Amino acid sequence: MKSLRRWLWAMIGLGCVAAIAYAFLHAGELVDRFAPFSLDRPPDLLTTVHLWLLKHDPDRCFAALDQGHIGYDRIPDVPLEQGCGYEHAAILTQSGVTYTGGRVLLRCSALVRLLLWQRYVVEPAAMRDLGQRIAGIRELGTYSCRNINHAAAGRRTQHALANAIDIAAFRTEGGKMISVANDWHDTGPRGRFLHHVRDGACRFFGVVLSPDYNELHRDHFHLDPSRWSVCR
Repeated sequence: MKSLRRWLWAMIGLGCVAAIAYAFLHAGELVDRFAPFSLDRPPDLLTTVHLWLLKHDPDRCFAALDQGHIGYDRIPDVPLEQGCGYEHAAILTQSGVTYTGGRVLLRCSALVRLLLWQRYVVEPAAMRDLGQRIAGIRELGTYSCRNINHAAAGRRTQHALANAIDIAAFRTEGGKMISVANDWHDTGPRGRFLHHVRDGACRFFGVVLSPDYNELHRDHFHLDPSRWSVCR
């Protein structure tokens, strides 16, 4: 009887391992069948799985941009050299909000995260806190071959991999400018809006840095989807 019981538990264990392996190997097929990804659908419990799949499957990622009617120019890969370069990147040309300050050049997976933040964090927060939609976002940079904090020596920033963006300000449809530099400490709607969009960014980006982090971020939010987890 004991040997039979051990055999049954062993079979159950093997079945569980096989089920997990199948789910891992066929994760894309499974989520596409039951809950396909769409930029037009609000994030849910499977969004993290979708973002992982998009990161590891560039064709799936660009298909998501196409399905979401996002305007972009796919650009040639830049081979990694001295810690700088990128692959599967694009320049954003149309997203429903005008980005100013330079071209938004990001890896596809980072671009999808930015668009999710724009649609499901920034826009609702603007209507709730400001009573207006956001028409423009000012950014301070995406791809840049440099070290963290522009230091002369040290580790490369995620900007060096086209995997980060710095956000400085927002412009409403009515023409109001809300900037991180001027309004972060505001106790009214402007400050609430900025804190809401900072906090909401942590749903989609592993690293979110704001004026609460240090003086170097007094005038912008740094957003990147690296494996680290920092939300300040």
